Amino acid sequence: MRSLLNEVEIQERVKTLGNQLSTEYANRPFTVLGVLTGSIVFVADVIRQIRVPLQVGFVRASSYRGRTTRSGALQLELDLLPDIEGRDVLVVDDIFDTGRTLAALCDVLRDRHPRSLRSAVLLTKRGRAEVEYRPDFSCFEIPDEFVVGYGLDYNGEHRHLPSIVVLEEGDL
Repeated sequence: MRSLLNEVEIQERVKTLGNQLSTEYANRPFTVLGVLTGSIVFVADVIRQIRVPLQVGFVRASSYRGRTTRSGALQLELDLLPDIEGRDVLVVDDIFDTGRTLAALCDVLRDRHPRSLRSAVLLTKRGRAEVEYRPDFSCFEIPDEFVVGYGLDYNGEHRHLPSIVVLEEGDL
């Protein structure tokens, strides 16, 4: 494994994002929707930095399964979604890779009539987008390498790492 972003860099950027969101969503009905499972660490850290009242909900969106390092067919599960009608909604995901997951999820959420709908991602992979949609907030842009840590996994493992690391051929 090769280190890409350390814990201090991540926490500094998360704090900056939390401050920005606190300003933008002050005095508004605000909901943060985390995309399970990869965003759980990022969501927890971001909401602790936001200084305005908010609701938290989760949706499951999955396109990686098992030992693959490339995305496949998207599956959405909205069972844990709170009522977002008339609320400002921020969808929080771990990584913007092809963009298909976030674009499709936001299309579905718009049908639930939020007051506004924006998105934030921890990581954006350079040169991988397959859709026009782009996240409103992105903490870091990274090269097209398979990364784990800080909630991101490979075959269900490595989410616990406090930093972002690149899995190299021998790690797979």
